Amino acid sequence: MTARLDEAYVPTDRIQYFPTADEIEVFKTAAEQKLAVMLKGPTGCGKTRFVEYMAQELKRPLVTIPCHEDLTASDLVGRYLLKGGETVWEDGPVTRAVKMGAICYLDEVVEARSDTTVVIHPLTDHRRELHIDRLNQTLKVPDNFMVVASYNPGYQSVLKELKESTRQRMVGIDFDYLAPEIEVQLLIAECSVSESIAQDLVKLALAIRRLDSGALSEVASTRTLVATARLINGGIAPRRAALACIASALSDDPEVIGGLEEMIQNYLQLQY
Repeated sequence: MTARLDEAYVPTDRIQYFPTADEIEVFKTAAEQKLAVMLKGPTGCGKTRFVEYMAQELKRPLVTIPCHEDLTASDLVGRYLLKGGETVWEDGPVTRAVKMGAICYLDEVVEARSDTTVVIHPLTDHRRELHIDRLNQTLKVPDNFMVVASYNPGYQSVLKELKESTRQRMVGIDFDYLAPEIEVQLLIAECSVSESIAQDLVKLALAIRRLDSGALSEVASTRTLVATARLINGGIAPRRAALACIASALSDDPEVIGGLEEMIQNYLQLQY
């Protein structure tokens, strides 16, 4: 959120993305029609990677805003700051994204308070404008500006639920974990591990994902598999890498970690 206007926002490294359905076509069409997009799916399933990939495909800058409960409207739009004894206005990330004609990505938007997220409403309907109260200024949005938000429906609760007025302004795209064969391809392509290691990691993840949801608040995501595979590629033994990136990352409960460690030993070979 502290990134400056002159920084390069377009991802420069080639993003690898493995499509699972028609999400690329839907996103591109939404962008052409100046519609906002909502990405829904579990943590670590590839929503952020997809946004980065689409920004690269569409050749648009990308401004990412990690949402949290302390995020305020001023954090998004901007505020006056004291600098060198002077009071100066500093644009927030949403304002910078509007001026750049960027994709404005609100990551895990449900974590932000509803009175904060209403700031994006006029950006996502027919008005396509941003009003800055402190400056008494209204910015018209360029054609290539786009709002994208993501959230994990599994986190929905009475206290954290996306306003209907926000949801109805967006085109929804549903995500889930990759199909096993695609997840194997991703680990091989991105992490340079052997096919046997990739297959065993995916089998382990599938077993963890089948566990009773009461045992774990999160499961082994594609993100955790990538981290595990990278450690293995860097020379860490597969079981040790999985313990660090999966078991220790998913729980602090010694009993749960012990159960996960047993699964790791069952699914990953001592030597490859």
